[in-house]
Amino acid sequence: MNYQVALVILIGGAALGMMAILSAIVSILAIITPVDTKVTGALSAFAGLALGLTVVAPVFLTIQAGYKVPRIHDISTDLQNPPSFETILTLRTTEHNALDRQTPANLTLLQQAGYPDLGPLLIDKDPSQVFSEAVALAKTRGWEIIAVSAEDGIIEATDTTQFMGFKDDVVIRVSAKVDKTIVDMRSASRIGISDMGTNAARIKAFLHDLNSEK
Repeated sequence: MNYQVALVILIGGAALGMMAILSAIVSILAIITPVDTKVTGALSAFAGLALGLTVVAPVFLTIQAGYKVPRIHDISTDLQNPPSFETILTLRTTEHNALDRQTPANLTLLQQAGYPDLGPLLIDKDPSQVFSEAVALAKTRGWEIIAVSAEDGIIEATDTTQFMGFKDDVVIRVSAKVDKTIVDMRSASRIGISDMGTNAARIKAFLHDLNSEK
Protein backbone atom coordinates (compact mmCIF):
# COMPACT_ATOMS: atom_id res chain seq x y z
CA MET A 1 0.00 0.00 0.00
CA ASN A 2 1.24 3.47 -0.88
CA TYR A 3 2.13 5.56 2.19
CA GLN A 4 0.04 8.56 1.08
CA VAL A 5 -2.98 6.36 0.37
CA ALA A 6 -2.66 4.68 3.77
CA LEU A 7 -2.41 8.06 5.46
CA VAL A 8 -5.58 9.25 3.74
CA ILE A 9 -7.39 6.09 4.85
CA LEU A 10 -6.12 6.58 8.40
CA ILE A 11 -7.29 10.19 8.55
CA GLY A 12 -10.57 9.32 6.86
CA GLY A 13 -11.22 6.56 9.35
CA ALA A 14 -10.54 8.91 12.24
CA ALA A 15 -12.88 11.53 10.73
CA LEU A 16 -15.70 9.00 10.31
CA GLY A 17 -15.15 7.82 13.85
CA MET A 18 -15.38 11.36 15.18
CA MET A 19 -18.58 11.93 13.20
CA ALA A 20 -20.06 8.78 14.70
CA ILE A 21 -19.13 9.95 18.20
CA LEU A 22 -20.65 13.42 17.68
CA SER A 23 -23.79 11.91 16.21
CA ALA A 24 -24.10 9.56 19.17
CA ILE A 25 -23.63 12.39 21.67
CA VAL A 26 -26.32 14.46 19.97
CA SER A 27 -28.67 11.48 20.01
CA ILE A 28 -28.00 10.85 23.70
CA LEU A 29 -28.70 14.49 24.56
CA ALA A 30 -31.88 14.38 22.55
CA ILE A 31 -32.99 11.25 24.38
CA ILE A 32 -32.26 12.25 27.96
CA THR A 33 -33.88 15.69 27.63
CA PRO A 34 -37.54 14.73 26.91
CA VAL A 35 -39.64 12.86 29.43
CA ASP A 36 -40.75 10.18 26.96
CA THR A 37 -37.28 8.64 26.52
CA LYS A 38 -37.19 5.55 24.34
CA VAL A 39 -34.93 2.64 25.30
CA THR A 40 -34.27 1.67 21.70
CA GLY A 41 -33.09 5.16 20.90
CA ALA A 42 -30.72 5.14 23.85
CA LEU A 43 -29.29 1.77 22.90
CA SER A 44 -28.78 2.94 19.32
CA ALA A 45 -27.05 6.12 20.48
CA PHE A 46 -24.71 4.28 22.84
CA ALA A 47 -23.94 1.73 20.14
CA GLY A 48 -22.95 4.57 17.80
CA LEU A 49 -20.76 6.07 20.50
CA ALA A 50 -19.02 2.74 21.10
CA LEU A 51 -18.50 2.22 17.37
CA GLY A 52 -17.02 5.68 16.98
CA LEU A 53 -14.63 5.17 19.88
CA THR A 54 -13.61 1.80 18.45
CA VAL A 55 -12.61 3.47 15.18
CA VAL A 56 -10.96 6.55 16.66
CA ALA A 57 -9.10 5.08 19.65
CA PRO A 58 -6.51 3.02 17.68
CA VAL A 59 -5.79 6.00 15.42
CA PHE A 60 -5.15 8.40 18.27
CA LEU A 61 -3.10 5.81 20.18
CA THR A 62 -0.94 5.33 17.08
CA ILE A 63 -0.46 9.07 16.65
CA GLN A 64 0.35 9.46 20.35
CA ALA A 65 2.94 6.70 20.16
CA GLY A 66 4.51 8.39 17.15
CA TYR A 67 5.22 11.55 19.14
CA LYS A 68 7.14 9.59 21.77
CA VAL A 69 9.65 7.93 19.43
CA PRO A 70 12.24 9.27 16.94
CA ARG A 71 11.08 9.80 13.35
CA ILE A 72 13.13 6.95 11.88
CA HIS A 73 12.23 3.73 10.10
CA ASP A 74 15.42 1.60 10.09
CA ILE A 75 16.44 0.04 13.42
CA SER A 76 19.47 -2.17 14.11
CA THR A 77 20.97 -3.78 17.21
CA ASP A 78 24.43 -3.20 15.71
CA LEU A 79 24.96 0.43 14.79
CA GLN A 80 28.57 -0.02 13.70
CA ASN A 81 28.02 -3.01 11.44
CA PRO A 82 24.27 -3.44 10.82
CA PRO A 83 23.11 -6.77 9.37
CA SER A 84 22.74 -6.27 5.62
CA PHE A 85 19.84 -7.23 3.37
CA GLU A 86 20.58 -9.26 0.25
CA THR A 87 17.64 -11.18 -1.21
CA ILE A 88 15.13 -8.65 0.10
CA LEU A 89 16.80 -5.98 -2.03
CA THR A 90 15.13 -7.59 -5.06
CA LEU A 91 11.71 -7.01 -3.49
CA ARG A 92 12.16 -3.32 -2.80
CA THR A 93 11.76 -0.62 -5.44
CA THR A 94 12.84 3.00 -5.82
CA GLU A 95 9.55 3.99 -4.21
CA HIS A 96 10.60 2.30 -0.99
CA ASN A 97 12.87 3.68 1.72
CA ALA A 98 16.58 3.26 1.03
CA LEU A 99 18.53 0.76 3.10
CA ASP A 100 21.81 2.67 3.19
CA ARG A 101 21.00 4.07 6.66
CA GLN A 102 21.88 7.56 5.41
CA THR A 103 18.41 9.01 5.95
CA PRO A 104 18.08 10.87 8.17
CA ALA A 105 21.71 11.93 8.43
CA ASN A 106 21.70 11.55 12.22
CA LEU A 107 19.95 8.17 12.21
CA THR A 108 22.41 6.52 14.61
CA LEU A 109 22.16 9.34 17.15
CA LEU A 110 18.37 9.36 16.94
CA GLN A 111 18.20 5.61 17.55
CA GLN A 112 20.59 5.80 20.49
CA ALA A 113 18.51 8.58 22.04
CA GLY A 114 15.17 6.90 21.38
CA TYR A 115 16.12 3.30 22.17
CA PRO A 116 19.20 3.35 24.44
CA ASP A 117 18.51 -0.16 25.71
CA LEU A 118 18.36 -1.79 22.27
CA GLY A 119 21.30 -4.08 21.54
CA PRO A 120 22.34 -7.57 20.43
CA LEU A 121 21.40 -10.73 22.27
CA LEU A 122 24.14 -12.92 23.73
CA ILE A 123 23.05 -16.53 24.33
CA ASP A 124 24.92 -19.35 26.00
CA LYS A 125 24.01 -21.84 23.26
CA ASP A 126 25.49 -23.31 20.10
CA PRO A 127 25.02 -21.04 17.04
CA SER A 128 23.36 -23.79 15.00
CA GLN A 129 20.76 -24.34 17.71
CA VAL A 130 20.05 -20.63 18.05
CA PHE A 131 19.77 -20.29 14.28
CA SER A 132 17.19 -23.09 14.06
CA GLU A 133 15.22 -21.59 16.93
CA ALA A 134 15.28 -18.16 15.27
CA VAL A 135 13.92 -19.56 11.98
CA ALA A 136 11.16 -21.43 13.83
CA LEU A 137 10.25 -18.34 15.87
CA ALA A 138 10.04 -16.16 12.76
CA LYS A 139 7.66 -18.68 11.19
CA THR A 140 5.42 -18.85 14.26
CA ARG A 141 5.09 -15.07 14.07
CA GLY A 142 3.65 -15.40 10.57
CA TRP A 143 6.56 -13.66 8.88
CA GLU A 144 7.20 -14.40 5.23
CA ILE A 145 10.59 -16.10 5.14
CA ILE A 146 12.49 -14.69 2.16
CA ALA A 147 15.93 -16.28 2.55
CA VAL A 148 17.68 -18.62 4.98
CA SER A 149 21.41 -19.30 5.00
CA ALA A 150 22.60 -21.51 7.83
CA GLU A 151 26.15 -21.23 6.51
CA ASP A 152 26.15 -17.44 6.82
CA GLY A 153 23.82 -17.37 9.81
CA ILE A 154 21.43 -15.05 7.99
CA ILE A 155 17.63 -15.02 7.98
CA GLU A 156 15.67 -12.54 5.86
CA ALA A 157 11.93 -12.13 6.30
CA THR A 158 9.03 -9.73 5.80
CA ASP A 159 6.43 -8.88 8.41
CA THR A 160 3.13 -7.30 7.37
CA THR A 161 1.57 -5.08 10.04
CA GLN A 162 -1.99 -5.93 11.07
CA PHE A 163 -3.39 -2.41 11.39
CA MET A 164 -2.57 -0.92 7.96
CA GLY A 165 -0.90 -3.79 6.12
CA PHE A 166 2.52 -2.10 5.89
CA LYS A 167 5.44 -4.37 4.99
CA ASP A 168 8.58 -4.21 7.15
CA ASP A 169 11.70 -6.16 6.23
CA VAL A 170 13.75 -8.02 8.82
CA VAL A 171 17.23 -9.52 8.75
CA ILE A 172 18.63 -11.63 11.59
CA ARG A 173 22.32 -12.43 11.94
CA VAL A 174 23.45 -15.33 14.13
CA SER A 175 27.16 -15.74 14.77
CA ALA A 176 29.58 -17.26 17.26
CA LYS A 177 31.29 -15.12 19.86
CA VAL A 178 33.92 -16.96 21.94
CA ASP A 179 31.91 -19.81 23.51
CA LYS A 180 28.51 -18.16 23.07
CA THR A 181 26.20 -16.96 20.30
CA ILE A 182 25.43 -13.36 19.43
CA VAL A 183 22.23 -12.45 17.62
CA ASP A 184 21.87 -9.14 15.83
CA MET A 185 18.70 -7.98 14.17
CA ARG A 186 17.60 -5.21 11.88
CA SER A 187 14.06 -4.17 10.98
CA ALA A 188 13.25 -1.55 8.33
CA SER A 189 9.96 -0.18 7.04
CA ARG A 190 9.50 -0.07 3.27
CA ILE A 191 7.50 3.17 3.38
CA GLY A 192 6.99 6.08 5.75
CA ILE A 193 9.31 8.50 7.49
CA SER A 194 8.48 7.26 10.98
CA ASP A 195 7.67 3.69 11.98
CA MET A 196 5.84 4.80 15.15
CA GLY A 197 8.20 2.58 17.15
CA THR A 198 7.09 -0.60 15.39
CA ASN A 199 10.53 -1.83 14.30
CA ALA A 200 12.17 -1.43 17.71
CA ALA A 201 9.21 -3.13 19.39
CA ARG A 202 9.45 -6.00 16.91
CA ILE A 203 13.15 -6.50 17.58
CA LYS A 204 12.76 -6.36 21.36
CA ALA A 205 9.88 -8.84 21.37
CA PHE A 206 11.64 -11.27 19.04
CA LEU A 207 14.93 -11.27 20.95
CA HIS A 208 13.09 -11.62 24.26
CA ASP A 209 11.21 -14.68 23.04
CA LEU A 210 14.33 -16.14 21.42
CA ASN A 211 16.20 -15.77 24.69
CA SER A 212 13.33 -17.55 26.47
CA GLU A 213 13.61 -20.64 24.26
CA LYS A 214 14.55 -23.73 26.30
